[in-house]
Amino acid sequence: MKKQNCLGHTIIGGATMEKAKLEQNQHAKPLSPITTSIITGFFGGVFWGAVGLMAYYFNFTKIRPNTILEPWAVGDWKTSWIGTVISLLLIGVLGIVAALLYYFTLKKFQNIWVSFGYGIVLFAIVFFLLNPLFPNLDPITELDRNTIITMLCLYVLFGVFVGYSISYEYNEKIEEKRKNHST
Repeated sequence: MKKQNCLGHTIIGGATMEKAKLEQNQHAKPLSPITTSIITGFFGGVFWGAVGLMAYYFNFTKIRPNTILEPWAVGDWKTSWIGTVISLLLIGVLGIVAALLYYFTLKKFQNIWVSFGYGIVLFAIVFFLLNPLFPNLDPITELDRNTIITMLCLYVLFGVFVGYSISYEYNEKIEEKRKNHST
């Protein structure tokens, strides 16, 4: 139902065309860098955890994502599909922690090698320092070569994904602020 008001503006359902155009031109507020880091960390954790699950199913590794539940959960459910889903979500939460750690310490480095190294450090923390927490996880010296290489690659890919995404966003915001201040 179109009408015209006394100013000659077309009214559609009680709103003027002018107001409709203004609403159309509004852009969503950009997310804060910390929010972006949280989303990136969660998505990275779930995604690379799922890739790890596929690597387990295709026998590239002997470690499945459900390993994360072993120290805290009792029962056979942790090896079922619900245990796998909960494991992937928990890996996503740990991905948030890793992403925030990267954000607060390494965000200024816009170099892929820093992110690569971050993935290696995460691998070392899990397989050397935290290994005693997981009763069914063999020490790294007893794992086969395929498992070690696959897991190292997954950690490096997670580190590069999270680290480079966070660094890129941070440096884009800095560049945007410079442009706004110079004009």
